[in-house]
Amino acid sequence: MQFSTGIKYSESDLEKAKTYRAKDYPEYVDPAIEALVREMMSGFADKWTVEILDALWDAGTLRFSKLARRVSGISQKMLTQTLRRMERDGLVVRDLYPEVPPKVEYSLSPLGLTRGAAFCNVWVWALENHEAVAVARSHFDANRR
Repeated sequence: MQFSTGIKYSESDLEKAKTYRAKDYPEYVDPAIEALVREMMSGFADKWTVEILDALWDAGTLRFSKLARRVSGISQKMLTQTLRRMERDGLVVRDLYPEVPPKVEYSLSPLGLTRGAAFCNVWVWALENHEAVAVARSHFDANRR
């Protein structure tokens, strides 16, 4: 894995990210952890979070304006809100440079790196199964008429 980011990930961060691609869901999950996961998934799986994770995964460190251009269709307000939530959840690092005008850059944190790696499985699944999903949808729609 190579990343063009200003953040230096440790070998353990990179190894941890790789392991998420091969893990199974455990048989027992503590109810407190399950509640946290459900809360976090509502934010982790939304369209904008996924697109921001993807943009930062591909590009590394980005200024706000460049990130906005990479995530097409997102408003400035929604980008700000999503980045704040992602920063609060520990997925992104926000670096503010004391310049005039202020310079702000965003990067994936080590936690965001592992989240991005874990989400890669969804992309792999989608790439491998998109035709079957299209066929299933067509069949379903045809039978609903």
